[in-house]
Amino acid sequence: MTRVTDAPSPGACRICGGVVEEFLDLGRQPLSDRFLEPDETGEEFFYRLAVVQCRACTMVQLAEEVPRHLMFHADYPYHSSGSSVMREHFAGVAQSFLATELTGADPFIVEMGCNDGIMLGTIQEAGVRHLGFEPSAGVAEVARSKGVRVRTDFFEEATAREVRAAEGPADVIYTANTMCHIPYLDSVLRGADALLGPNGVFVFEDPYLGDIVTKTSFDQIYDEHFYLFSAGSVQAMADRFGFELVDVERLPVHGGEVRYTLARKGVRTPTPAVARLFAEERDQKLTDLATLRAFAANVGKIREDLLALLERLRTEGHRVVGYGATAKSATVTNFCGIGPELVSFVCDTTPDKQNRLTPGRHIPVRSAAAFSDPYPDYALLFAWNHAEEIMAKEQEFQQSGGRWIRYVPQVHVT
Repeated sequence: MTRVTDAPSPGACRICGGVVEEFLDLGRQPLSDRFLEPDETGEEFFYRLAVVQCRACTMVQLAEEVPRHLMFHADYPYHSSGSSVMREHFAGVAQSFLATELTGADPFIVEMGCNDGIMLGTIQEAGVRHLGFEPSAGVAEVARSKGVRVRTDFFEEATAREVRAAEGPADVIYTANTMCHIPYLDSVLRGADALLGPNGVFVFEDPYLGDIVTKTSFDQIYDEHFYLFSAGSVQAMADRFGFELVDVERLPVHGGEVRYTLARKGVRTPTPAVARLFAEERDQKLTDLATLRAFAANVGKIREDLLALLERLRTEGHRVVGYGATAKSATVTNFCGIGPELVSFVCDTTPDKQNRLTPGRHIPVRSAAAFSDPYPDYALLFAWNHAEEIMAKEQEFQQSGGRWIRYVPQVHVT
């Protein structure tokens, strides 16, 4: 038995209430991080993954909202510290805040979606007052084991006001790969307004619409990524809640992100980087519906090419496995119709995913050790955003004659 959401596509933008228009339909999708026990396949939650754009504020967003308690729960399997690249990235973030925004007499930083404490661990070691919000109890407990102060809760207006009353104003509110998860951003931004001090900053980094369109990285679209931000849509959103976009920084992590810095209107002068990114988006015509529809056509081409390649390899008797049981891979396998008949299994380093089945298509997930026991003929790289780290680790695979299948920005074999 399967369950499918029956909510209709919204006729209004979640940010400004404007009319929205659909440009991409990725079909019936499961929860992207719901890895199933073999005996759990009889009942699974599905919804329609479609993408719309607001005609008024240009915000790109999902047509249907998946209830947050289904996505972020005690058994949420993603641990940010699993990647050495991300450990280095977040250590750098923390050091930057310590050198700039957290230099007062008693600085205070709050992180939304602190996960396993990968960033706040460095803040804690520096002896700076902090608080992490993490609704997924399992990873929150990992953060606590590192000495990080964590509240197992969602950040929103009510909880932010509670923190302000108990601990005073924050100098920084930071979040990474979390803002895009939250449909109710109105409550989050009102919470930021209530919690931040007069000169405080709200800093968030998320997948960037410009990179998604340029690279045709459609697998960045899944249930947890409700919004796909651009500088223009972030500025329009910030303006509605008394904030201003004062800085942007392009980031190479997770396939291309932007770090946005918001401050209260008139308090800080926007950096030249903001104007440059606005100009890039105008030149790219990033938020034109024609650009987004061309992106959708490219997504369809990737599906055709990837299926054709996998079916040919099966006919020729080659063995293909997946590499990285990522949340993104659920979009690819379910949109393209890729099951265990085309990809034997997916290997992954996360113990909570091993010996389970991938969402929707039910491909077995095995440990990282299974990749070389023996090596497959081809590996479908789902974790393409960690390609450099993976290639360095798996040199013996290619030396043994193995080849990588990649689908961003187009299907190709290396």
